Amino acid sequence: MTKTTFDLAVVGGGPGGYVAAIRAAQLGMSVALVERAELGGICLNWGCIPTKALLHSATVLRACREAAHYGVSGAGDARPDLAAMVARSRKVAGRLGQGVAHLMKKNGVTVFAASAKLAGAGRLTLDNGTALSARHIVLATGARARELPALPVGERIWAYRQALVPTEIPKSLLVVGAGAIGAEFASFYRAVGAEVTLIDMTAEILPQEDAEISALARKSFEKQGIRVMTQCAVTSSSLTASGVKVVLDQQGKRSELEVDRVIVAAGIVGNVENLGLEQTRVKVEKTHIVTDGHCRTGEPGVYAIGDVAGAPWLAHKASHEAVLCVEAIAGKPVHPIDPLRIPACTYSYPQVASIGMSEARAREHAAKTGSDVRVGKFTFAGNGKAIAMGEDQGLVKTVFDAKSGELLGAHIIHPEASELITGYGVAASLEATEEDLMHTVFAHPTLSETLHESVLSAFGRALHA
Repeated sequence: MTKTTFDLAVVGGGPGGYVAAIRAAQLGMSVALVERAELGGICLNWGCIPTKALLHSATVLRACREAAHYGVSGAGDARPDLAAMVARSRKVAGRLGQGVAHLMKKNGVTVFAASAKLAGAGRLTLDNGTALSARHIVLATGARARELPALPVGERIWAYRQALVPTEIPKSLLVVGAGAIGAEFASFYRAVGAEVTLIDMTAEILPQEDAEISALARKSFEKQGIRVMTQCAVTSSSLTASGVKVVLDQQGKRSELEVDRVIVAAGIVGNVENLGLEQTRVKVEKTHIVTDGHCRTGEPGVYAIGDVAGAPWLAHKASHEAVLCVEAIAGKPVHPIDPLRIPACTYSYPQVASIGMSEARAREHAAKTGSDVRVGKFTFAGNGKAIAMGEDQGLVKTVFDAKSGELLGAHIIHPEASELITGYGVAASLEATEEDLMHTVFAHPTLSETLHESVLSAFGRALHA
């Protein structure tokens, strides 16, 4: 007979939910994990991982096309095999999904393939008729793509799922939303040959990033042939014989654009429906569950983590919250997550990564506290490893509190930005000052030397600027 009483029940098997289950099992709890679809959640199956697999295929394609520049002949006419790219992407996701299933078995987590609903204190009912009891319940139900009334998803208007499994490369493509997801899809489809238009309602692409970095990203996108339109929205759409016709409004100026396909990447909404929240003290604001610093909701014994608990909508934030939440339940000393110490990465070409405050926000903060900021910049054009790699375009930017030397923010644009940002993440976590960073020895030749030089630049000591 399947066990139905547990110390902890987790609803949702994404990077928040399955990590919560593993950590709870490590701490000696009996654990149930309820997942209605695939273990690993959207991130592993239809988000982070398959997207990065496609983007890596685009990177290899780009490298082949530029092979002659590196003294390699015969690869310059490389062409995309879309079916093979998609198949590889799905295989990567499948392999990792099997890995999560193995981890559940290894750690003694009981997995239920079902949907779950709160049914009173410490109780869940599953849509397969099973009733579970648990002293603690963690909601990790994630989020889904935001729907736009003007762009109903279908055969020619795609959300992220459809965009990940195309059967052919569209000749022309409109990407609606220039945040991380939109920028990544724009990069991939441009690399494989589509004519891409990228639009956003805000004044700049990647609006969550430092303005200078966003401007550099836009310049790079446009150089690659991506048409960028900001302060622009879709007011209506209609299907044509071969594609989609959209009506655009850019600061009051209306225009029409016809494309083969449209990708909608206009944000996400939390999966808060059908969880039984209405009969609890759980509070929901703008489709996200309200929690405190220890992931507790307004209902005793009920917790929420990851995307369903609000911004930032990042897999690594969900995983970290999972550990924090479970360790708090176990009575261990934990500290709430500081959002300013959570790195954010966009895996477009080039990549963009950041942590902490933008320069503008840091200056606002400094004005309120009576301090000032020091900003350092270093371009990859001055880095030996970047030049040797043929990737010498990009910038590292650091922002410090002028009085205390605290690292307030760090921003990178470069094809390897996502790998580099962790250096600043560790520094911020350890509360390293500018002196600590300036006296750190960075290996040569490495791309990471740009981090050091940017810090030195903030204090007028850059060596290779």
